Amino acid sequence: MKKSYEIDMCHGPLLGKILLFSVPLMLSGILQLLFNAADIIVVGRFAGSGALAAVGSTSSLINLLINLFVGLSVGVNVLVAKYYGAGKEKDISETVHTAVLTSILSGLILVAVGLMAAKPLLHMMGTPDDVLDQSVLYMRIYFLGMPVLMIYNFGAAILRAIGDTRRPLYFLFAAGIVNVILNLFFVLGMGMGVDGVGWATVLSEHVSAFLVLRTLMKTEGPLRLHLRQLRIVPGKLKRIVKIGLPAGMQGAVFSISNVVIQSSVNSFGSIAMAGNTASSNIEGFIYTAMNAVYQTNLSFTSQNLGGGKYKRIDQIMYQCLGVVTVVGLSLGLLAVMGKSVLLGIYSSDPEVLSYGMLRLKIICGTYFLCGIMDCMVGSLRGLGYSVLPMLVSLTGACGFRILWVVTVFAARHSLTVLYMSYPVSWFITATAHMVTFRKVRRHFPKENVAEV
Repeated sequence: MKKSYEIDMCHGPLLGKILLFSVPLMLSGILQLLFNAADIIVVGRFAGSGALAAVGSTSSLINLLINLFVGLSVGVNVLVAKYYGAGKEKDISETVHTAVLTSILSGLILVAVGLMAAKPLLHMMGTPDDVLDQSVLYMRIYFLGMPVLMIYNFGAAILRAIGDTRRPLYFLFAAGIVNVILNLFFVLGMGMGVDGVGWATVLSEHVSAFLVLRTLMKTEGPLRLHLRQLRIVPGKLKRIVKIGLPAGMQGAVFSISNVVIQSSVNSFGSIAMAGNTASSNIEGFIYTAMNAVYQTNLSFTSQNLGGGKYKRIDQIMYQCLGVVTVVGLSLGLLAVMGKSVLLGIYSSDPEVLSYGMLRLKIICGTYFLCGIMDCMVGSLRGLGYSVLPMLVSLTGACGFRILWVVTVFAARHSLTVLYMSYPVSWFITATAHMVTFRKVRRHFPKENVAEV
């Protein structure tokens, strides 16, 4: 591995390195979102609001099905970072080969699940009949790309564990360009609809997966991937699952609450669904930027734990909380102030814009609370605690939102009341995570191992 791509997380001032790590990660996440954004913009502009609603109505369901497996990449990241901080090369190599094979198998499972479950699940969500067939078509095509999507996510998690966030950014940039070109070619050039943008996304994902695999195969040192050595090392898989499965389950159950909310939005009709889709897509860019700080916290905490640098763990948490608050507040307020222009990118329908503005004002103005909540989860998972933050998140955010829908929203059936469930749940859960961290932190030394 070339040293220029690594970041020394265990020595020296933290803030500059946190920013050096997180900014490329933010850009990577934004580019990944552009896959879906390009789909939504093209269909919204050139295929109508029905196609826009069809693509948007699948997002919460897609996330529900893939989050469980994507969560395993969190376990990969934590494990590689911890071994790297401790200098355990054999353990790193075994984890890398186990992770890549696991990603391929996970992707194949998701292909089968997506193809079989798309129509019944979308129907259960109450997707309107006028967009159901298009939604099913898009979702089935999207899931054909799951193996390469999993390969990229797991491979990028391996590179992030040693501080390399730049090359995954370059890979996504290349794939993003391919995606936009293919979107325009299929929809404008060939007259396709949701199927065209679906195939464009799947084909472009092959680019990023190929590049990340190629990088791992050409890397020097313990991160090097040898295809002939791909195998599941039971002990490593067990540790990946121990950390990653609760993270994946949390993501999946979060998606369940979002599916419940999406189903509630569906009850207001396809125009409200289209406005909700446009706003959700804008919010996604802010969330991705904040989530990069969560992943930064996760990697830095894991490496310093492996290296016995206990004094830095609290410093990492406080500095990451500061960064995520600034990022969330700044981007959220910019989105609120520029809501008309931003939503206008997705649709020119005044009704769609009106529904989108309603959601965007409520969510983006308070989104920094979600960033604080996730950042605290990063500290806990970096210390090796994954089940505890999962339970707190499921109770404080997911359970609360579902309870809100069946009580408060049922009593006052309006989109404003529905969307308010988000900021209230973020505040409650962030507070609970802070209390949990304080209790967990007592189980670790306050001083570095070498200084004890």
